[in-house]
Amino acid sequence: MKSDIIIIGGGAAGLMAAYGAAKANFGAKIIILEKMPRPGRKILFTGKGRCNFTNAKPWNEFSKHIRTNPNFVKPSFYNFTPDDMINFLETNGLETVVERGDRAFPYSHRASDVLDTIVETVLRQGVTLLTEREVEEIRPGYEVRCSNGETFSAPKLIIATGGLSYPMTGSSGDGYKWAGFLGHKIISCFPSLTALVPRGYKVSDGREPEMKGHINRETPMTGAGEALKGAKLKNINLTVTYDGGVTETEFGDIDFTDGGIEGPIGFQVSRKCVKTLLNGGKVAFSLDLKPGVPLEELSDRVKTLWNEIRNDPRTRQAKDGRGINGKEMYRILLGKLMPWDLIPGFQTWNPDILKISAKKNSQRRFYDVNLDLLAKTLKDWKFDIAGFVGYERCVITAGGVSTDEVVAKTMESKLREGLYFCGEILDMDCDTGGYNLQCAFSTGFLAGQSAAKSLSQND
Repeated sequence: MKSDIIIIGGGAAGLMAAYGAAKANFGAKIIILEKMPRPGRKILFTGKGRCNFTNAKPWNEFSKHIRTNPNFVKPSFYNFTPDDMINFLETNGLETVVERGDRAFPYSHRASDVLDTIVETVLRQGVTLLTEREVEEIRPGYEVRCSNGETFSAPKLIIATGGLSYPMTGSSGDGYKWAGFLGHKIISCFPSLTALVPRGYKVSDGREPEMKGHINRETPMTGAGEALKGAKLKNINLTVTYDGGVTETEFGDIDFTDGGIEGPIGFQVSRKCVKTLLNGGKVAFSLDLKPGVPLEELSDRVKTLWNEIRNDPRTRQAKDGRGINGKEMYRILLGKLMPWDLIPGFQTWNPDILKISAKKNSQRRFYDVNLDLLAKTLKDWKFDIAGFVGYERCVITAGGVSTDEVVAKTMESKLREGLYFCGEILDMDCDTGGYNLQCAFSTGFLAGQSAAKSLSQND
């Protein structure tokens, strides 16, 4: 089957490439080959199913969240901006809303609405979308052979196959193989925006992982990990120490999940953490749960609260007639200092704060709370990071096709005429918050537009 433009991959970048091509040359015959039964499956996972589809920051702010080479992204960003993406969805019937941090979502908060709108709009442009077409081979002259025996050919080929993250969505790294076959350099790939696993959080089976530092998300949790799972911390300081020396501090929110430490600032530091662990380095976390309060002031506050609890009439009027014991008082104290859902995990990971003892021939236990250590731990709760969750659940793949070999103003290969790349297959990754999807949309739109305009010029 002959066409004008073949797009391999029906994800965010591939769909937007088709739209960009159709808008630039409406008469062009454009085919998307998607290996999965449905296109854009990874879009459904973004924003925890709510789809944070872009970030509305202007370029000077947006670019600070690109972790690779912002100058490469700049032409595609200005060619198809976050406002353009918002207008694209609004114009095609999907209401949107911009929330805290300039993150844009569909008003419905349903990722499926974003995907459906994009697919329906692309199909209305006359694009042919073929699913369950797994590409097996790319031959010279851009003849593409699928596993079912079908072949397609076109003078323009756009590779938009994504990376390695979330393999259940079809991201298997095929595009890197084809790019390499076509002469392109692949920058080493690794998981980014992923959960970081504290030592003692998961059960160790003693086996060496295929990827150094990788701890599969399905690995069973320890009792200590289970105690922390589900807790969310807001407005804290996270300080990361790399190899015992270099440190960085981020302010914001983290989540303890079945994978490890996630959330906005957990993801923010994950790229550098993963890279350090892959290289055999060490990573340590320190959580400051009270960043706005100096240690001395916090220590005084903890002691004041403790005395208030001890002197509270309700403490002395316990049902057993002996008063509330120290263990229960300690739990009440923690409830005044942190979210209730954090208390079981905090106690499990910091057992030295509460000492338990019993006198000989006595059934009664005595509890001693180290208030100074409690205050210090609230300001400096330490975790050694044992590893990270891999491609099975990371948000984005770092690394990919070297952008040195791609023209930023067109997304065309510098090595092969008529070959284009866009989206996650490129060595281009960003922070969490809508930045990665916007880069996929922007580079995709520009790749399709450039390929279609090139057709007209050749004619």
